[in-house]
Amino acid sequence: MKAQACLVVERDSAGRSVVRTLRSAAPLTLIPVRGEPVVHLVNSAASPLGGDDLELTVRLGPGASLRLTGIAATVALPGPGERSRSTVRVTLEAGATLTYLPEPTVITARANHEAILHATLGAGAVLHYREILVLGRAGEQPGQLTTTLHATRSGRPLLRQQLTIGDQSIATLAGHRVLATELHLDDGAPAPASGEWWSRTPLAAGGTLTTALANDAVTAQRLLAHAIQ
Repeated sequence: MKAQACLVVERDSAGRSVVRTLRSAAPLTLIPVRGEPVVHLVNSAASPLGGDDLELTVRLGPGASLRLTGIAATVALPGPGERSRSTVRVTLEAGATLTYLPEPTVITARANHEAILHATLGAGAVLHYREILVLGRAGEQPGQLTTTLHATRSGRPLLRQQLTIGDQSIATLAGHRVLATELHLDDGAPAPASGEWWSRTPLAAGGTLTTALANDAVTAQRLLAHAIQ
């Protein structure tokens, strides 16, 4: 399955953020919340399966804001193709703010999935992104997942990171099944910090990357919340 969805948000003459373009493509279904700069991303079919290629494009105009949230976990499953891929391309023009909070991604046995986030930020734009990766369902060995984060601001690199986790990674993650990441791209420069199974790292060009390890998604999110206080 191949699918491409698109979402464009701009400010109107009254300064409100409004959805100008909303184009869903199953299984990527976009549902706006009336009266709020909020859109829910719903997985309307069993996906991603091996061989699927899904792409979501999000663009925010100057000064616009949006909260894009998931409704249910993404479950990567094996399929007829060798690998599935989901790509999110984000463009934030000057002064725009995007909070992108998808639900956890579960890597089931024999799955082979690639998740890519490309973010292009203008001057003063802010991105808040959370990623929670769960290695297998309860009592199940996981398949393999490769994630890529690539962000630039006004042509200057902010972050480029690639991570591959899977059936060999539980030992590498000290026996934990959940790896959570919180990315804030703004002008802030908090001091580095760490605790039991979490760390907070300032980025050289502005922003913060926070990671946490846990045995379940709820605990991982609690650690992230504590780390970014």
